[in-house]
Amino acid sequence: MKQLKNAVVAAVAATLVAGTAMAQDAPITKLRIQTHHAPETTAGKLYSSMFDSIEALSNGEIDIEPFFSSSVVKSVETFDAAATGILDCDATGGAYQTGKNPAFQFVGDIMGGYATPTQQLSWLYYGGGLEAAQELYNQYDMQLIGWMVYGQESFASTKPIRSVADLKDWKFRSPPGMETKIFEKLGAKPVVMDFTEIFTALETGIIDGADASNIATNKGLGLYDIAKFANYPGFHSMPSDHLACNKAVWDAMPDHHRTIMEGAMADAALKAVLFVEKQNTEALAALRAEGVEIAAWSDEDLQTFRNVAQETWPEFATTPEAKALVESHLAYLKELGLVQE
Repeated sequence: MKQLKNAVVAAVAATLVAGTAMAQDAPITKLRIQTHHAPETTAGKLYSSMFDSIEALSNGEIDIEPFFSSSVVKSVETFDAAATGILDCDATGGAYQTGKNPAFQFVGDIMGGYATPTQQLSWLYYGGGLEAAQELYNQYDMQLIGWMVYGQESFASTKPIRSVADLKDWKFRSPPGMETKIFEKLGAKPVVMDFTEIFTALETGIIDGADASNIATNKGLGLYDIAKFANYPGFHSMPSDHLACNKAVWDAMPDHHRTIMEGAMADAALKAVLFVEKQNTEALAALRAEGVEIAAWSDEDLQTFRNVAQETWPEFATTPEAKALVESHLAYLKELGLVQE
């Protein structure tokens, strides 16, 4: 009996030693990831939760050091910092890299394409989008892991914006690039200015409205304290954040680490869609109670916008990579019935 007891103890001890040795021999992946989002924002919280999930699912084999609010390099520099090894991964968005290649416009903010975030995510995962985008990212020594798409953005305006006709001479804050061209064609007068200048510009009448963010974020910024007109659902802009990592770092990771990263990103993308929709619905009810007019554009007006936007895409598809992405989007949009033959 004593011999059996000793044998059991020895076996348990051997198992523990073997387990410890296995843990010590487990591959460790250390990733420095920067995002432009602050940790207290919706996106920042989603990223924090995703990072925690990755570490838990990998049993600590993936060790993430996050940097929020672009604390290492400027937002626009994050991609290059990851590609050159200053960081390992970039959690900003492709739209920051349009100066590098206009193709990034079509993985950053497509504009006038998909009606919902799930449709846009569907292109990425089931419409050949990830493969098409990966060719672009790999050219710059980066690997696209996935997207977060938060949904359509809404305007804040001091004038009614009920239809395309209301855009005539409508002065609004716009980011630079393709958006300004689209809205100029529709009769509006876009004014490119920094995000931080929006509130004062609305208050002083320099602009009539603003493209800032989704309706919940706009409300949180206090824009509807001044601007008593909004549109919902949004239609003009649905930017996507990406998670992209240094390709050499990615290729060196064990297969199961890559699988965990890809799965966690896809899970975070779904949570982002659901959570932002909940926030927007709550904001919508509150704004209506406060007397803000909410306009839903007609199908005809929405199609007018999409037609003009899609006619503008070729003006920015000036590289082979951009043309390939536009063709990929158009093919999938036709499948969804969002592009007229």
